[in-house]
Amino acid sequence: MSVRKLKPITPGQRFRVVNGYDAITTDKPEKSLLLPKKRSGGRNSQGKMTMRYKGGGHKKRYRVIDFKRDKPGIPAEVKSIEYDPNRTAFIALLNYQDGDKRYMIAHNGLKVGQNVVSGDNVAPEIGNCMPLANIPLGTIISCIELRPGQGAIMARSAGAFAQLMARDGRFATVKLPSGETRLILETCSATIGVVSNSDHQLLVSGKAGRSRWLGIRPRTRPVVMNPVDHPMGGGEGKSSGGHPRSRNGIPAKGYRTRSKTKASNKYIIERRKK
Repeated sequence: MSVRKLKPITPGQRFRVVNGYDAITTDKPEKSLLLPKKRSGGRNSQGKMTMRYKGGGHKKRYRVIDFKRDKPGIPAEVKSIEYDPNRTAFIALLNYQDGDKRYMIAHNGLKVGQNVVSGDNVAPEIGNCMPLANIPLGTIISCIELRPGQGAIMARSAGAFAQLMARDGRFATVKLPSGETRLILETCSATIGVVSNSDHQLLVSGKAGRSRWLGIRPRTRPVVMNPVDHPMGGGEGKSSGGHPRSRNGIPAKGYRTRSKTKASNKYIIERRKK
C-alpha cells in the first residue's frame, strides 16, 4: 500500500496525490461477474431531479460482490486483487474448489494464492468469514452482518475495521468504525481483518475535473443562494449566512436527528463520538 505524489507538470497535478495500486494484480475483471450499471443522474422514475449535484462521469460496470459468503467449508483460492470503480476498497476474485467464481471485499494482507474459507469451525485468519460467536475476543473484524444471513453491511469501505469487545448471552459487543459500541447477534457473520486500500484517505484529487469523472457536479454554496432557495441565502453582499442548517431548516452542526423511540436504540451501548 502506497501513494504517489506527482510532479507538477500541469497545474492540476501540483497537489495531486494518487494511489500507487501496489496491491492490484490485474486490470481485467472476471466477465461472468459483471453487470451493466445504469446511471440515474439524480432523477427518479418520473424523470424529476431528486438528488442535486449528480450526473456525468465515466461509464462503469457493476462487479457482483459476495457479501454473504454462503459456501461454508469450501476453500477458495485468491486468484487476483482488483480495482472496483463502485467502491473505495479493492476486491478479490475467489476460485472455489467446486469451480465457482466469486468476488469478495479484499483485506489488508490478503495475497494471491492464499486460501480463504467461511464457516463455523474455521481458523480466525485474514479473509476468513465466521460467526461472531466463534471469533476470539479483541479480534479486528470487518464486513459485518446486522441480521443473520443478511450479508455484510457494516465496515465495508477502504481501511474500515471494527473490534469484537465482549459476548453476553445471545449478543456480542462490537465497537464500530464510527466509535459507536453496539450489540449484534452472535449468529451474525464477520470477516477477519482490515478492509484493503487504507491509503484511500490520503488521496488528493488535484483538480475539479476529477470530481466530474466520478459523476459529481459542482455544488452551489447555500450562502450565495436566494432566500427562496435556502434558509442561509439572501442578504446584501457578503452579509448573508446565519446558523448552519440544511435546505429544509435542520441545524447542521451537533443537532441530533436520531429518533428517541427508534427500536434499535436498546442495542446501542455507547453513541458515536461527535
